[in-house]
Amino acid sequence: MDWNRMDEYLQIAIDKAVFFLPRIVAAGVILWVGFKIVRKIVELTKLALAKAGFSETLRPFLSSTVGVILKGAVLFIIASVIGADLTGLFAILAATAFAIGMALQGSLGNFASGILLLTLKPYKVGDWIQLEDKFGRVQEIGIFSTDVLTPGNKILIIPNSKITDTVVTNYSEKGMIRLELLVSMPYSESFPKVKSIIEEALFPISKILSDPQVEIGINTFDSHNIELLVRPYVLPDDFWEVTFDAYAAIKKAFNNNNISVAYSEGIEIGAIGE
Repeated sequence: MDWNRMDEYLQIAIDKAVFFLPRIVAAGVILWVGFKIVRKIVELTKLALAKAGFSETLRPFLSSTVGVILKGAVLFIIASVIGADLTGLFAILAATAFAIGMALQGSLGNFASGILLLTLKPYKVGDWIQLEDKFGRVQEIGIFSTDVLTPGNKILIIPNSKITDTVVTNYSEKGMIRLELLVSMPYSESFPKVKSIIEEALFPISKILSDPQVEIGINTFDSHNIELLVRPYVLPDDFWEVTFDAYAAIKKAFNNNNISVAYSEGIEIGAIGE
């Protein structure tokens, strides 16, 4: 047995232990203290976000993000204390982040839009909104998409980037919504008479708001009849119920007053009322 070589290996081990042991102890202390500080900062972040009025959906995400970033910083500090070379690691992380960003470009756009929606709050859960030809009640506002329940009981999953790139109509913002009902009347009938009939037909519908009053006017002149626009105000939740009830009431009133709006195809010349 070569005792000289054994002594040499032992001395190297002692030197390494003397060199690394204080650093390992320091790294352990930094890890313990650092993570306790991070937890405290995360708790304070949650309280600050709640006081600032951030939504319940956004607060956990932002506080968790702060926690992950701070814990990563603690780990980097520990690595530098131990003596690890971080140059290569930084290069790998930068390249990885770039590759992930390119691959998830669309998702990142939805993510950024989700942060804007949850922060600016153009609508909230339960609001009735219209996006282009899509109409429904907001069920959930997520980081990447918004779920909207249509009157036909279908869930629309709309990417948040699409919402921030177009005009969104919030029918619940003012607490009421104006219906726009199209009704036809023959040219031979008197508009004041038909208007009075429609007003009387809509009066018994309790869910039509009395203020503002129902608006009834001539919208356009068609080839066979006059198109009227009937605009009552209702609560957003009563949109479809009042729409169906109003059309049914107007149809019944026209039938009771012998007002006919059906014409045969072709050109006809008839009398014009008031």
